[in-house]
Amino acid sequence: MRSLDREILRLAVPALGALLVEPLVSVVDTAFVGRLGARPLAALGITTALLGLFFVVFNFLAYATTPRVAYALGKNDRSMAMARASEALWLALFLGTFATLLLELLAPLLVGLMGGGAVYQEALGYLRLRALSGPALLITTAAHGIYRGLQDTRTPFFVSLVANLANAVLDPVFIFPLGMGLSGAALASVLAQSFGAGWFFYRLVRLGAWRPFPGIAALAPYLRVGGEMLLRTASLVGAIAVAAAAAARIGVVAVAAHQILWQVWLLLAMALDALAIAAQALVARLRGEDPAGARAASDRLLWLGLWAGLALAALMAAGQWPISRFFTPDPAVLAAIRPVWPVVVLATPANALVFVWDGIFMAAERFRFLAVTTFLASLVGAAWFLAVPWLKLDLTALWWGMLAMNLIRGGFQAWGYGKRKLAP
Repeated sequence: MRSLDREILRLAVPALGALLVEPLVSVVDTAFVGRLGARPLAALGITTALLGLFFVVFNFLAYATTPRVAYALGKNDRSMAMARASEALWLALFLGTFATLLLELLAPLLVGLMGGGAVYQEALGYLRLRALSGPALLITTAAHGIYRGLQDTRTPFFVSLVANLANAVLDPVFIFPLGMGLSGAALASVLAQSFGAGWFFYRLVRLGAWRPFPGIAALAPYLRVGGEMLLRTASLVGAIAVAAAAAARIGVVAVAAHQILWQVWLLLAMALDALAIAAQALVARLRGEDPAGARAASDRLLWLGLWAGLALAALMAAGQWPISRFFTPDPAVLAAIRPVWPVVVLATPANALVFVWDGIFMAAERFRFLAVTTFLASLVGAAWFLAVPWLKLDLTALWWGMLAMNLIRGGFQAWGYGKRKLAP
């Protein structure tokens, strides 16, 4: 058991580091652009939201790649693992190029739909520059999936950290001494992300993960997973958007409190997602190597996830005042947060199990199951969120719906986990 725990921690701790590093490009850009004034900052906010929505669709490259590479590795077939890695890289190259061309073409329309208005030209210029990083972003996404499949979460953490440090150095140079302003921030991000992708690609080529084009048929399984993961992601994002809209209808104070609570929820999810990544890598490898061991590892990951969730819940319960005050000093918003906080605390252990199960089912390549069950849970959640303002209920009632939505997901997952084996 101790050796299994060590294996899980070996994968989870660097994965957590990579998860913490990933948002730094946007954070650093915001910090420096904020010194230019309100207009550039508003333009940055519009384009960052657009890029986030656009590229989240392609996260399936990591999710689909990890189990395929890890399963081949578990079967002691390194050549097949490298073939799977090569397929992912080819698909990333094609989709990244397509994404860049599509963004360049649709940029004026998208900025207009986001209400660019007074900052339209600034937002358009930034978006068109950042769109050039499409291939780099998707190669990086595929590389994360490949390395996780190879049971290596340290390399993605290290490369991501160096790329983000490069962005932090280039940002102020391009923005201020070179006088490029907002465009300088975009160029710095493109160069830093391209550097990271190039470094990933170089290392993977040296491992033997670049081969001649395998043909469209070899890429079809990834695209199928992409469709299923799109349904899952769109369902969650849609339900969360409905919750935010419902909070806005309750009132200004309610939506402010909701935003803070949602940010806390996201930070907790990021911490717990490290175990989900460990599950994707380890369980997928053991499916090929030792199916009984895959089940044992899954059971252990669920126990560790539950304990991690309970520990974070205890910290949340003890730290309500300082955590809330970190986000706002406003007495009205703090008063709105107070009755909802216990719901978030209560949700944390349940969410931990849901996230770990997500990783286990991805390792087993049961993406359709995740897509359908998430869609059904999100449908129930969205219906409740719509009902909250109509029934004149408060923010606490809204957040009980957030908990219920994840409990429904967990119920489906528990049923699916008990019904089927993880072996193919």
